[in-house]
Amino acid sequence: MSTCVFIQLRCKPGTTYQVAEEVALREIHSELHSTSGEYDLLMKVYIPDGADVGKYINDSLLDIPGIERSLTTLTFKAF
Repeated sequence: MSTCVFIQLRCKPGTTYQVAEEVALREIHSELHSTSGEYDLLMKVYIPDGADVGKYINDSLLDIPGIERSLTTLTFKAF
């Protein structure tokens, strides 16, 4: 069973749309939303079974130009 995580991305000013387009092209997300507040984008990602969460996110996402910071929230049992 895959691991569901929510990742918030803070983008450098003026780069949010370019970051969102690059995320969409990589097709690693289940959902991608623009948000208000401290972070600019919120994505829902299912990490493949057996993959290290941190390494997967680092290798698949965080090399996109324009990403300034990320915040990952792990999920547990659904109710």
